[in-house]
Amino acid sequence: MDNKEQEIERLIEKAMQGKKGKLDLSSDEDLSVAVMNLISIEEHLFFTGAKTGRSDYYDLLAATREIRKDLLKKLIKEYEGEVWCISKHLLAASMRLMEVGTKQLGQGNKAEAEDLFKKAYDLYSLFWGINLKLINVEGVKEIADDSLSVSEINKKDPKKENGTEVVEEKKGFGKLGEIVKRIVDCCIE
Repeated sequence: MDNKEQEIERLIEKAMQGKKGKLDLSSDEDLSVAVMNLISIEEHLFFTGAKTGRSDYYDLLAATREIRKDLLKKLIKEYEGEVWCISKHLLAASMRLMEVGTKQLGQGNKAEAEDLFKKAYDLYSLFWGINLKLINVEGVKEIADDSLSVSEINKKDPKKENGTEVVEEKKGFGKLGEIVKRIVDCCIE
């Protein structure tokens, strides 16, 4: 195993340790979806207040925002710079892409819906990658379309097929998504 493979295994092990006790990622996944919905509620309260001219909607927005901030603190315990806002916007964008994808699916545009769902999951995975510290953002200047410019996640991903290990090359968001699939499972009770 070369140094790159050892590093990715170390990152997965670090994240799995969180799953075993420090962090309850199944509850955190549910909480992240709740935060997404609270962000959407804030947006709807804003637009309703603006469209109706009734300022009481803004009062409800303020109360909802306080709940969202309190819950987001449970997910983002330590952060630097603008990681708090980045995280909030990653969740908000992910939720909106899911909603638009669902509308596309309802209109029979399956390929468009699947593309939007993939992008939503990529953003959701990026949220977890940043907040579980799976991504070292130090020195990252640009995020390319097919690569996160982060060496830790551009590794080979071993999978089992018919009992035999198969190595499939994954890059960027795809690799991060695979890591998130392994460590974030909402079905754990």
